[in-house]
Amino acid sequence: AGGLPPAGPDSLAAHRPPAGGGALTFKPIPPNRLDTMIVPNGYDHAVVIRWGDPVLPGAPRLDVRNQTAARQAKQFGYNNDFVGVLPLDDRGRRALLVVNHEYTNEELMFPGFTSHDALTVEQVRTAMAAHGMSVVELERVDDTGRWVPVDSGRRPYNRRITALETRFEFTGPAAGSTWLRTAADPSGRTAIGTLNNCAGGVTPWGTVLSGEENFNQYFVGGDAAPAESQPRLARYGISTSSRYPSGNRKWDRADERFDLARHPNEANRFGWIVELDPFDPKSRPRKHTALGRFKHEGANVIVARDGRVVAYLGDDERFDYLYKFVSDKRMMRGNSTAARRHNLSLLESGTLYVAQLDHTSAGEIDGSGRLPSDGAFNGSGRWIRLVRGDRSYVPGMTAAEVLTFTRLAGDAVGATKMDRPEDVEPSPSTGKVYVALTNNTNRGIDSNPKADEANPRNGNKHGHILELVERQGDHTAETFTWSLPIVCGDPNDPATFFAGYDKSRVSPISCPDNVAFDGAGNLWISTDGNALGGNDGLFATAVEGPERGHLKQFLTVPLGAETCGPFITTDNRSVFVAVQHPGEIDGASIDRPASNWPDGDFAKPAVVCTWRLDGGRVGS
Repeated sequence: AGGLPPAGPDSLAAHRPPAGGGALTFKPIPPNRLDTMIVPNGYDHAVVIRWGDPVLPGAPRLDVRNQTAARQAKQFGYNNDFVGVLPLDDRGRRALLVVNHEYTNEELMFPGFTSHDALTVEQVRTAMAAHGMSVVELERVDDTGRWVPVDSGRRPYNRRITALETRFEFTGPAAGSTWLRTAADPSGRTAIGTLNNCAGGVTPWGTVLSGEENFNQYFVGGDAAPAESQPRLARYGISTSSRYPSGNRKWDRADERFDLARHPNEANRFGWIVELDPFDPKSRPRKHTALGRFKHEGANVIVARDGRVVAYLGDDERFDYLYKFVSDKRMMRGNSTAARRHNLSLLESGTLYVAQLDHTSAGEIDGSGRLPSDGAFNGSGRWIRLVRGDRSYVPGMTAAEVLTFTRLAGDAVGATKMDRPEDVEPSPSTGKVYVALTNNTNRGIDSNPKADEANPRNGNKHGHILELVERQGDHTAETFTWSLPIVCGDPNDPATFFAGYDKSRVSPISCPDNVAFDGAGNLWISTDGNALGGNDGLFATAVEGPERGHLKQFLTVPLGAETCGPFITTDNRSVFVAVQHPGEIDGASIDRPASNWPDGDFAKPAVVCTWRLDGGRVGS
């Protein structure tokens, strides 16, 4: 089953309609607190796959009272986040679904749960097996926009990647460095597992990128780690004052490598961008050190004019940074073996930058969110070079240090502190880059940095969208301009902005998390942590023309869930979202669920497909 299917990665755009002519015609749904999925009139939706459903042929069905690590390693994992759908044929009938499994809610997984200390070691290992990624072969239902898993035959592409046992190869300048070596891997070139995989992206050569995000919560013993490593651990959110910080998962009970007192470098082996080739189930996934180490939300790639590839990256932490990577090599077109081998090396060497933003109306920013007198939050910026290959541009840091402790490099060069930069994605229609800045309630509080024009509200509860335009449209450029087309919140609040569009006609939105584009160039935004009181959802807006800023809510997810993904298929007939942690409400458990979505018993994370009943293009 190795290699490419007949369609190959060139088919990723085979069914995409030309940009333009994609006015969003659906009637927006209202905010709500219902424990179900709500979609617009004229649409339908269905669960594609849920936690515990079989992935590998012969896998058992979910039985929460008899779960084991071996069973879970064959089943769909927990808390699905990133969703990618890659065509398997050129007729739009078969596809591969690739999904991240970010973390686990043990209280919603194990009957009788009381604490992490009370879990059996086998239950801890089961939670480890529920992390990682899944690859699942799908087939279209008749000629609709609905997709279901293939449930018979060999299914050679189906695969589970777990935190428990999957081996990963390090690539790039930091591979083999002192910082990545452990007793179990003295070469510093092979890691076991992937942790807290959040968002990601589909590359133009048909692989999937996955971002390792909040890996700090899995490690203990930072208080007894070597003194020289503690400042670096602390910068990545690992406690150096307590063996078991609040919220820790205590995986050291099942695997000693998560004890930093014994294995202080193990934490450095997480926080990377992972590349998985879903078309080769025997391939070993890789962690690309050239893209830097931080709390990656994801990575999205565009091919620059000169053929080099550019990846945009966000570090999901309050007051952290926006990055980009420019490859040394140029992408080869086509599906030949030589092109495939070459393109799989593109992210192994290149230049890593961090963003510094300047402002046009700095003196007018008072933290209220009031629009400056020039009618826009905007400015210019530059990409500060951190490292290229084995050469560091950060005084006092080697290239391997810059890539392993990238946050410290960003601190050193004066990068702009942002309000949780999560998903960062270039538009395939215009090349403009869009950043979801989720929120930052600490902005301007106490001694924290105050509002600036790119992050214009103190105590920012609702977040905003940043639009970045590279100089002369060249994604390898080192300067850019930027603006904020959307400042989220209640449209009735004067501290909101929707690209100048009539705010009486837009949907309220809070806490943008992930972004995606349809074939018409519309921007789709999913939310996480709606601070307006309603359920999270998925929204869409034009970003060009007279409808720019006309934001409309497309769906809502059940109680306690966040909306992840999203992914619009290349034929524009299906919208996939991942419904993550339904029922995640204080006091809820699998025995006392706050949500019984999707099956009427207890809550299960699931991937959902939405389509138009008339078979037309979604949104437009």
